[in-house]
Amino acid sequence: MSSFDKSMALTGQPPKALSTSQRLATLLGFSGLAIILLASFGIDFPNEGLWMSMSTLLILGGVIWYTALSYSQKSKGIKNDGVWFKSISSMGFWGWIAGIAITTFYIVLYFFPEFLGLVKEGKNTGAIALFDPLSRALSGNPASQWFVYGTLYTLAILAFGIKFIWKYRHNRYEIIRTISVMFFQTAFAFIIPEIMARLNGSIPYYDLKNIWPLNYYNFERYRINGFISSGDIGLALLIFGILSVFVISPILTYRYGKRWYCSWVCGCGGLAETAGDAFRQLSDKTVKAWKIERWVVHSVVVFVTLMTTAVIYSYLGNDTSKYWLTKSNFLIGVTLLLTLVFGWAMLFKRKQLQKDAQYGAIGYFVVIIALIGLHQFSGEGNIFLFKSETLRKSYGFLIGSIFSGVIGTGFYPILGNRVWCRFGCPMAAILGFQQKLFSRFRITTNGGQCISCGNCSTYCEMGIDVRAYAQKGENIVRSSCVGCGICSAVCPRGVLKLENGPLEGRIEANQVLLGNDVDLMNLVNSK
Repeated sequence: MSSFDKSMALTGQPPKALSTSQRLATLLGFSGLAIILLASFGIDFPNEGLWMSMSTLLILGGVIWYTALSYSQKSKGIKNDGVWFKSISSMGFWGWIAGIAITTFYIVLYFFPEFLGLVKEGKNTGAIALFDPLSRALSGNPASQWFVYGTLYTLAILAFGIKFIWKYRHNRYEIIRTISVMFFQTAFAFIIPEIMARLNGSIPYYDLKNIWPLNYYNFERYRINGFISSGDIGLALLIFGILSVFVISPILTYRYGKRWYCSWVCGCGGLAETAGDAFRQLSDKTVKAWKIERWVVHSVVVFVTLMTTAVIYSYLGNDTSKYWLTKSNFLIGVTLLLTLVFGWAMLFKRKQLQKDAQYGAIGYFVVIIALIGLHQFSGEGNIFLFKSETLRKSYGFLIGSIFSGVIGTGFYPILGNRVWCRFGCPMAAILGFQQKLFSRFRITTNGGQCISCGNCSTYCEMGIDVRAYAQKGENIVRSSCVGCGICSAVCPRGVLKLENGPLEGRIEANQVLLGNDVDLMNLVNSK
């Protein structure tokens, strides 16, 4: 007789306590973390490679075992019942404990790596020493705190990616995109850069899937010099980085929306979708949060634009006989590019922008152009009244470390799994700008099928009130939408569908409200 749960209760079953097997699986996973934690506190593990392998296998095995116990005896379908009854996923006691623990780890990793055993001149100790054998096997170098971070980051995406696939195995889209982020993180972000460092030590470490402004440091002087001095391979990587910003990314975003990157490629998104899946319902859905989101994330875009412009400007020359790209030519190019983008948006896409977005765009544009125009009053390298190095360090500390790492990941159990992507990621903001105004992507809705259950809004990690669109039968075209497809996956009526289509009629804010006295035939014929 089948042991599948065939309950048809609309409210689902009440949450059950963990079974003995689930507790053992949890203990197994935490045992792997305990090995790393004990090493951090100075416990000596003589055979580092063996203990690191054991730790990794225990974590991976614990997650997979727990996943099998949770979903193997359940039929395919929505599996989010009980999330608001669990302390870990409802901002309860264990949620806060998890948030504090993750935040503490990031602070130690970023600012106090010596507590993890990092020794700049000499043999590593502690937790970092456990990862030395793997690091030497890949790159030939001893492990750094960033290698440890990359290893654990990749392990988390792989382990919880398996859990995610099992949970959403009823949805082909979720399976494929999860395999995609697992592949890109493992190959492009972890293995390939390490092997490249082994083959050519002069090439700067390059996560091939990171694109400016996410890798805001990519055009700093030391990296440019490193690329140029590395021969054809280095030059190819530099050209690839430039093409990624101005050619590859715009084309893919036009065709598929920002989901091609944020939900299929990006490591931040990959971790949020897999390890952070249990916290997606915690995203704030209020209008106030939406307004804060737009102002904060676009302010970060302005910050990174100013910082990058200042950094590149600082090492360019003035002699036109020696350099084709001089300081003046560079500033003229930046000004023209920003003017073209701003002019195009305001002339042709103005109606698709909210009033505060229009005012904000005008304000930001005026500020940037004014600062560029005032550069002659600054000292050498002080294009924006501050030294470029000061801007770079400030951005690296405030955005690159505190926002993206400490808050962006550490606050998963408190603010939801996409707090960085939603409020701080400049890459997501730029892609979202194009997705809103110039992309074929949209989420279509069949309002007549909507029963207003609210699953879609509840599990939207970007804080979009999806149900409000579905009730009206209105296309969802939001710059913040990462196209994860969870709203569609958890919909019991098949109301939502991720589609690519023509630009015309994509944004239609005056759709049919159910129950209104509307001549439906006239509406259909007008489409």
